[in-house]
Amino acid sequence: MPRFLPASQSSAPVPSAANPRRKAPSLHNAPLDYSYDGTFEGLLTVLFTVYDRQAAPNSIQPHGAVQGGLFAQPVSVVTDEALAARVWKNLLRYVDKDARMRLFHVFLSEASDRELLIFRYADLAMRTGRDISENYADDNVRRVQRLAQQMYREKHRMEAFVRFEKTQDGLFHATIEPDFDVLPLIAAHFTTRYADQRWLIYDRRRRYGLYYDLHHTDVVEFDSASPRHSASVSATVLDEREPLFQLLWQAYFDHVNIPERKNLKLHRRHMPLRYWRYLSEKQPREQRFEAIRNKRPVQPGSPAIGQGERAEEEKG
Repeated sequence: MPRFLPASQSSAPVPSAANPRRKAPSLHNAPLDYSYDGTFEGLLTVLFTVYDRQAAPNSIQPHGAVQGGLFAQPVSVVTDEALAARVWKNLLRYVDKDARMRLFHVFLSEASDRELLIFRYADLAMRTGRDISENYADDNVRRVQRLAQQMYREKHRMEAFVRFEKTQDGLFHATIEPDFDVLPLIAAHFTTRYADQRWLIYDRRRRYGLYYDLHHTDVVEFDSASPRHSASVSATVLDEREPLFQLLWQAYFDHVNIPERKNLKLHRRHMPLRYWRYLSEKQPREQRFEAIRNKRPVQPGSPAIGQGERAEEEKG
């Protein structure tokens, strides 16, 4: 499970005459297989090890998914947070802050070859000696850009589609199941927006969450042996007013809806079906919806609504 970034976005000097861009060491030794603990800091430590050993990677795999060769065992890299912070900082010698953040987004995308993709992008940047973020002739640059765009879209949707339920002890709980690991990207948004209440956002697919205690937002993990079938908090621990709030939320969405402009195809494009199971407004209604009867029907031959009032004003 990835943790948060090891360093701030603004640190690290920009290459200059006094602080020149150093060339990447040549990788002249035989390629090796590397394994790490699956964290982003662990991957950054692997990148340091690659250049320290001067041996390009055949593969970079988490410890639990290692598939070794017949004649060689993968090099197990122990995560060193100091080295990881050093690599993260020094990346700014070769790429700008936005490009560096895209590499983190690629890691969170959980693509099957994300580790090698990050290495190839960073290695290309170090050997090119110039900005490669718009070098779309290179397949690695295109894939990094595409995955970063997909991550941004998923992050934006999670910030819009999270629905909290209040428990009896005052904790606001939400369950999500995004396509990508976006919790590290949405932490700042919810910490700022809901700074006056305790909340927990739980990623059901990855079995960890974010917990805010009115002071700090922390990563919390759950027992892997617990059942996975439940998509929501048990009704026995919810606040007694929570069903009323859900009913009010559903009534609001029902009444702002315009049936004459119904477009399910557009609706599903902006709100894909996979999110509906966690949205209060998409749950079965306990009460039948009835439209607000506050509109006068238009009689045949009579002016449209609003035209009669304007005609009276003009006469006056």
